[in-house]
Amino acid sequence: MWPGHAMTLRVEKVLVHEKSKYQDVLIFKSTDFGNVLVLDNVIQCTERDEFSYQEMIAHLALNSHPNPKKVLVIGGGDGGVLREIVKHDCVEEATLCDIDEAVVRLSKEHLPSMACGFDHPKSKTHIGDGFKFLNDYKNEFDVIITDSSDPDGPAEALFQKSYFQLLHDALREGGVITTQGCMFPIFLRRVTGVPRNGRIGEPSQIKVDRCGWDLPRWVHFGAASLLGAPRS
Repeated sequence: MWPGHAMTLRVEKVLVHEKSKYQDVLIFKSTDFGNVLVLDNVIQCTERDEFSYQEMIAHLALNSHPNPKKVLVIGGGDGGVLREIVKHDCVEEATLCDIDEAVVRLSKEHLPSMACGFDHPKSKTHIGDGFKFLNDYKNEFDVIITDSSDPDGPAEALFQKSYFQLLHDALREGGVITTQGCMFPIFLRRVTGVPRNGRIGEPSQIKVDRCGWDLPRWVHFGAASLLGAPRS
């Protein structure tokens, strides 16, 4: 997982193992945690405890906005965050952009309890680079959720300052962003590169908070809002 850390689950059966254009994708059936998604040898989610991550990263952001109609997910190819977003009646459109079609395709096949969000009429799916996708949208979304893997491999760019500038520009006034924050104590130097209590180059326009849920696998993420958004 991370230097000096490891997690072990007993494998009952390997369901699929595929090398995509971007990463190694493995889904296996475990003896105790159901089906498990692994990217580049790092466990991303399990059927048994995925709710603790998906629900927190989605609902805290959505409930911090007075009327979130358009929501964007960058990453999240397993579909779990999308599943939670479309539960909100106020959401009119939920778009997911993931760089790796293999993650989306294999999740639909082997993680149906998470991937069910892809079939909702509010949902739209775009396979492509999140950076390039955001470049085409200004003042467009009420909530943006970055559900990425850790800052290595294809997700590394999603922890850089330039990415957060794109997020800022794509938000409507009062918009909210939430981003997967790895294991904060381990990746502290990376996440502290994100602007805190100030817009990129302009103080006092954006507020960043840390949120988390300490489980055996740790769930941490950061939430930010433009001025004018309600705080909870």
